[in-house]
Amino acid sequence: MKPTTPDDLGPFYKKGAPNKANLRVAREPGLPLRISGKVLDTRGEPVHGARVELWHADQKGVYDLQGYRYRAKLALDSATDYQVETIMPGHYDSRPVQHVHYLITAPGCKPLITQLYFATDPFFESDAHKQFKEYLLKSHRECIRPVTLLDEGSSPRSAVTFDLILEKA
Repeated sequence: MKPTTPDDLGPFYKKGAPNKANLRVAREPGLPLRISGKVLDTRGEPVHGARVELWHADQKGVYDLQGYRYRAKLALDSATDYQVETIMPGHYDSRPVQHVHYLITAPGCKPLITQLYFATDPFFESDAHKQFKEYLLKSHRECIRPVTLLDEGSSPRSAVTFDLILEKA
């Protein structure tokens, strides 16, 4: 398997995020989003003991720099699957594409910094490759994931799967 494409850490990384998988608050604005995936190595084998940090802007495109809103550091220990309940991030002026930042570390593997992008983002309506080039985005098309709309009751909900493929150290 090909390793997940690396990207920049970005200016909004903050140490000390809590180990929690539910980042949503009842009745908050924004489309509910479930992000899930596996942490694997390039042979497709599960990677145990990984730490998956992720963070993103709120639905208006604003990062919480005072606290830890929309930030998590998941300690997977013996598990290799991760799942987070959050909302779809918004756009902001200097980065007009919806995205979620990741920093993954695991014993015996190289650290990975990457970003998840959403195929439903209006940013990609024309030519994704051209848009990436124009805005100097480093990730490639393989970090753009389809978004599924879930039918789980009266309110809409979306889901994305983003497996993280790490290289051995």
